[in-house]
Amino acid sequence: MNSLLQNLLEFYKEDARDPFNIYGLAIEYQKTNINKTKELFEELLQNHEEYIPTYYHAAALYLTIGDKKLAENTYKKGIAMATKLKKNHHLNELIRAYQSFLDEEYD
Repeated sequence: MNSLLQNLLEFYKEDARDPFNIYGLAIEYQKTNINKTKELFEELLQNHEEYIPTYYHAAALYLTIGDKKLAENTYKKGIAMATKLKKNHHLNELIRAYQSFLDEEYD
């Protein structure tokens, strides 16, 4: 196991409810364990819906595994949440990603 993953697991053990710890693990697991990544992103989406960075990466993951409908719904929920929370930087990223998704869908 690499040292970054070990460190992230330690942070997670210290506070498994901190969305940043969950997010960090999910991002690191993308390299080796897509199922664990999906599980962690879904935990964030259910229990920490205001943690906006999750939406971008979760939607991209859903596209990778071929679930276009779930990816689209995730983009839409992320855009709505970023708008609600006035997180303009994240909002712009999500809008661009969603538009790219739509462009690919209708080409």
